[in-house]
Amino acid sequence: MDILILNTYDLKGGASRAAYRLHKGFQQIGHNSQMLVQVKYGDDCNVIGSNSIIEKGLGMVRPYLDTIPARLHSKWNKTLFSTAFLSKKIDDKVIKIDPEIISLHWIVGGFIAPKTLKKLNKPLVWTLHDSWAFTGGCHIPFNCKHYTKSCGKCPTLGSSKNHDLSRLIWYRKKRNWKNLNITIVTPSRWLCECAQSSSLFQDYRIEVIPNGLDLQIYKPVEKRIARNILGFPEDKKLILFGAMYSTSDPNKGFHLLQSALQNLSKNGWTQEIELIIFGASEPANPPNLYFESHYLGHLHDDVSLSILYSAADVMIVPSIQEAFGQTALEAMACGTPVVAFGATGLLDIVDHKITGYLAKPYDPIDLARGIEWILEDDKRWEKLSIKSQEKITQEFDIEIIAQKYVELYQEILKS
Repeated sequence: MDILILNTYDLKGGASRAAYRLHKGFQQIGHNSQMLVQVKYGDDCNVIGSNSIIEKGLGMVRPYLDTIPARLHSKWNKTLFSTAFLSKKIDDKVIKIDPEIISLHWIVGGFIAPKTLKKLNKPLVWTLHDSWAFTGGCHIPFNCKHYTKSCGKCPTLGSSKNHDLSRLIWYRKKRNWKNLNITIVTPSRWLCECAQSSSLFQDYRIEVIPNGLDLQIYKPVEKRIARNILGFPEDKKLILFGAMYSTSDPNKGFHLLQSALQNLSKNGWTQEIELIIFGASEPANPPNLYFESHYLGHLHDDVSLSILYSAADVMIVPSIQEAFGQTALEAMACGTPVVAFGATGLLDIVDHKITGYLAKPYDPIDLARGIEWILEDDKRWEKLSIKSQEKITQEFDIEIIAQKYVELYQEILKS
């Protein structure tokens, strides 16, 4: 089968890593897969990006230019908002590649506009990595349910008007996506329910297929070796927290982690625990995190991440909304139990007191209780670690996931 994946990047951000892993998974099970991206970071010959310096430069600035209409709103809360007013011309490249089916993933940042989809003239399968596809521009709606109608009065923009930018974007999507030959895939049951309740996707077929991992890379490394490689102490309990823009993106829950750490410090763990943060550099005036802390900055390669996960005793994912929970998946594959809130996409990954701990949403005290529960008993930790690896091996191996997609594609092509 000839498959074309469309994604803004190949190796930047969680959604891009998930799309790229699927691309490699298709190849591992014997299918011809190519990726067409706006900006190419890797050297995979089957990833097609811009060759000219000018086009590469435009690819880097388009994401910023795409947010300018949102930036004009003085009350915009600075969480990601994509207008999709800009678009890169890809029609000719798609015609030249001539795939049997097109797999859409994260296509914002000035890459693909709503009007482009109906021009592709191929069966489309769109894997959602957040809520943008069915909203008026926001990626994380939080408590807002305006996407179930026609958006407007957008909380992300701080708008009080019905006919605002979010309503305009919603109308553009509604107009251009009418009668598309498209199937929606979500990586979690929670995101599926959100998409089904949306005014844009309520009449489309929606399937749940989780993201997958290459388990030849994401596997446990002996903890002592992992810590020696990274320079971490062997006699401490290491708490790990990280994501893209981990300390600045309010959705990632850094403020909730801070409160949990404060509670943890009151319970006598100060000399036993150290904290590791990735996805952010240490600020000039670092906040009080109550424990000795290590900031690692941004890590992009899978090998470094697998070593880091293996070095930790527990991974904390205190996000408010997660379409899936990629870092939880990666940590568990490396044998590291996860503490998260029992909500959204993480419910499909973490099994409470079997592979980790699901705290009451969004209670920092229970989050701290979950961290203690995992760290206080070494035998319990061993069982959690084994069960974590078993779950990922049985349910999230990239070859298993790629095969599920192929079966869906074959069904679509037959019909």
